[in-house]
Amino acid sequence: MTDRVYPSAKPNGTAPTATTAANPNAAPVKNQIYNNPNRVPYRPTPTAYHRHNRRRCSGRRCFCMCCFWSILIICILLLLAAIAGAIFYVLYHPQRPTFSVSSLKISNFNLTTSSDDTTHLTTKLNLTLSTKNPNKKLIYNYNTISITALSNQVVLAKGSFPGFTSSTNNITIIHSTLSMVSQVLDVDSVSSLKSDLKKKAGLPVTILMDTMVEVKMDKLKSKRVGIRVTCEGIHGSTPKGKAPAVASTNNAKCKVDLRIKILKWTF
Repeated sequence: MTDRVYPSAKPNGTAPTATTAANPNAAPVKNQIYNNPNRVPYRPTPTAYHRHNRRRCSGRRCFCMCCFWSILIICILLLLAAIAGAIFYVLYHPQRPTFSVSSLKISNFNLTTSSDDTTHLTTKLNLTLSTKNPNKKLIYNYNTISITALSNQVVLAKGSFPGFTSSTNNITIIHSTLSMVSQVLDVDSVSSLKSDLKKKAGLPVTILMDTMVEVKMDKLKSKRVGIRVTCEGIHGSTPKGKAPAVASTNNAKCKVDLRIKILKWTF
């Protein structure tokens, strides 16, 4: 009697499966997919976090570019302004106007104390100044000039002079009468004035002049800017009798400063 051969319970690994046998066109199994050398690697799509980082980097780049172009434009404008200023200086060679004190006469200077122990100051001063325009191509148009006489920050008298035009290479004489009537002074101001009047050099007087000036160049006109003229080195005394006291102006010097207002500050 011949022996029977029974198939193994475990199928051989190389034997075709039932699905393969039934359908030869079926897709390859999983191990064949991962072992395929021509398989394209999986790349996940960018998430919202990556897109946010990309937008943030792009915004930072735009900000840097805006800063760069802004600084470049400002530098170009400053360079053009410097070139225009240099050309203007070469063509016109502008110079500031000069001021000088010709004479100061004190006609009245009275310190009186009333019954309530308040001290009043009454003064009258005659001031003569001269201003010169040293430019050959620039004309100065002045507004009304306000004039103040002081002694160690104590106001002695006030006055004004009407506006005028200073032509090229021209000298203008300014005559003004400064006065003050019964101005109440504090104790410190009275002590300062009395102390200075006893000195041999006399009472130190400072003249302040404030005005607005416009510069005219051929057919061009500038905006009006403020100037302050400060004249120091003047010494006077009180008059004796009816004759006015003539102050010493030999050492008087005047300085011209621009006064530019930025918001609430004046430079």
